[in-house]
Amino acid sequence: MVKSMPNVTQTSKYRILVVDDDKDIVQTIKGNLELDGYEVFTALDGRTCLQLAREHRPDLIILDLNLPDIDGIKACQIMRREFDFPIIMLTARDGVADKVLGLECGADDYIVKPFNYLELSARIKSIFKRLERSLVNDQYEFKDLSINFKSRTLNLCGAVVKLTKTEFELLALFVSYPGEVLSRDFIQQQIWRDSQLYQSSRAVDVHVQRLRKKIEAEVDNPDYIHTVAGVGYKFQAG
Repeated sequence: MVKSMPNVTQTSKYRILVVDDDKDIVQTIKGNLELDGYEVFTALDGRTCLQLAREHRPDLIILDLNLPDIDGIKACQIMRREFDFPIIMLTARDGVADKVLGLECGADDYIVKPFNYLELSARIKSIFKRLERSLVNDQYEFKDLSINFKSRTLNLCGAVVKLTKTEFELLALFVSYPGEVLSRDFIQQQIWRDSQLYQSSRAVDVHVQRLRKKIEAEVDNPDYIHTVAGVGYKFQAG
């Protein structure tokens, strides 16, 4: 059972769809989200979820894996073909394989029951903060880089640079925090969000190095992604 948090009222423009076959969980999450200022829609099965998603176009969906009609993975795959809003998987399955499957089908995050609402709230806010900071404009240009967030493409000196999904998300994260030092732990949580999948900070270094090879003229003397010794990395925006 999800645990409630203290009454904290905030202002928010976002609409969230909560999907779970447990009515108590749905009502608890709905009540807490509304206290945080969100507009909330709810569904107890996959078909209603798809109907409400198409009708209301929510800004985020909290989606249970175990639904009585359409499996949560299938529902996620269907929505990913139609929409690009964030999806947080909510489930009692805690195996690494289940988490990988959920993320690979298009989920943006994964929370295992039972959980504290404070954790869910923090993850929701983190997702919306990233959207606000990185997607204020569809196009981002700096020096020789031109990034289109809508088409998820990168141009360097006028030429298209092919990035993997992880490399693009890593670059998008850096430009979302221009001039700010990002720790390896923060990068790991934002990109992979599951410490069981990438427990070593070495994974961050490997992916940063791969990204540098594609965007830096000199990998050992980078123009964009600078190493901050003992901490992490910083995107040099000026």
